[in-house]
Amino acid sequence: MPLSRTMTAIEIRRPGGPEMLVPTIRPIPQPGPGEVLIRVAAAGVNRPDVLQRQGAYAPPPGASDIPGLEVAGEVVATESSLSWPGRGTKVMALVAGGGYAEYCVAPAVHCLPIPGPLSLPEASGVPETFFTVWTNVFDRAGLRPGETFLVHGGASGIGTTAIQMARQHGAIVFATAGSDAKCAACVSLGASRAVNYRDNDFVTALRHATGGQGIDVILDMVGGDYTARNIALLRDQGRLVQIAFLKGAKAELDLNAVMRRRLTITGSTLRPRSIEEKGRIAEALRRAVLPWLEAGTVRPLVHAVFDLRRAADAHAALEADQHVGKLILVVAPEIPR
Repeated sequence: MPLSRTMTAIEIRRPGGPEMLVPTIRPIPQPGPGEVLIRVAAAGVNRPDVLQRQGAYAPPPGASDIPGLEVAGEVVATESSLSWPGRGTKVMALVAGGGYAEYCVAPAVHCLPIPGPLSLPEASGVPETFFTVWTNVFDRAGLRPGETFLVHGGASGIGTTAIQMARQHGAIVFATAGSDAKCAACVSLGASRAVNYRDNDFVTALRHATGGQGIDVILDMVGGDYTARNIALLRDQGRLVQIAFLKGAKAELDLNAVMRRRLTITGSTLRPRSIEEKGRIAEALRRAVLPWLEAGTVRPLVHAVFDLRRAADAHAALEADQHVGKLILVVAPEIPR
């Protein structure tokens, strides 16, 4: 166990802008049954963290009020009955909160070994996005090799992950993004075509790109008026998966098209799901995706890193929406890989 009883963490002073993220001193959390205590080397920054800071996404019951949904670091204490991970093990972990801190507890079943090619900051950008993409694109939508796949926001952390995973799975990948530079980044990661939604109608462009057939699976985080356009773009028996709604949660829907063309509309959130459910996702990633990360055929894309105390700057950068890939908070750079 660490000698100190306290740690530096980032708390949300009150709902508001990035300046509401302030360093504070908190007690070091202690692992409960089935949990490990991680000395955090780095933590990923995600859109749900922004929503929590704004007061629009409360932590689930029992979770830390400290933001941060994914970390990488070294296990320094475990609950006695656990066989893995042991003390001294380097892990990347999905957490329900508490990542913006020097220490964080995580369920052992949400921890994964760090693939050899990845640095600790890179590894901290894996859990939230890879868990999300796997459970939605592969579990819920059942993407199959040879199918067409579209991800909106292709330059985001979710988008850059989804492009690579779908391409590695053998799908034909398309993306939308908000600039030509971001579209070029999407293509470099494996998209066959990326559409700048500011300059082009993505429905028209991707209908043309697919020879009029449309898309089998769409992963959307926009919502609002994108919903009807996504429905129009899906091919028969296509699947739309909703994971966020930056343009609003309400939309008009042509149920006749859904019924006539046998479409599926689904979606999910990750954070409120049970420890057991997320543990099953972790096991699926261990089997199917860790080999891709070990081989280097799929890799988290890190756009920029910030010191933990600069969490406000990281949130401002995320909201500026100029990044490609992930933004990372470095907490303890001296932890050896």
